[in-house]
Amino acid sequence: MGVTGIGGFFFRAHDPEMLGAWYAEHLGVGSGTGGPWQTAAGPLVFAPFPATSDYFPEDRGFMLNFRVDDLDALSARLTAAGIDVVTNPDWDMPGVGRFARIHDPEGNPIELWQPD
Repeated sequence: MGVTGIGGFFFRAHDPEMLGAWYAEHLGVGSGTGGPWQTAAGPLVFAPFPATSDYFPEDRGFMLNFRVDDLDALSARLTAAGIDVVTNPDWDMPGVGRFARIHDPEGNPIELWQPD
């Protein structure tokens, strides 16, 4: 027997309550209080990156990647809420999917991925 999935993602925040509420409101992640939420089954990539990678900001040790089912609708909703959504056609990969990036209020990078 081995690992069967990720049971949680825990990270430090300057204002955990505010940040939990932001994730719940804008991305539907968690309950806003750190409670569990049920996720849809699907692919999950676990990939350490080289320390010199420019895939996400050098001053951050991680980047969250969330699978989404409608990147355009979510991007429009986030933009309407004043959240900067960055897209780049070079990030999109046929057979893999489309991508966009945002940052949470504490500057943590988040990649949104709509699988093909």
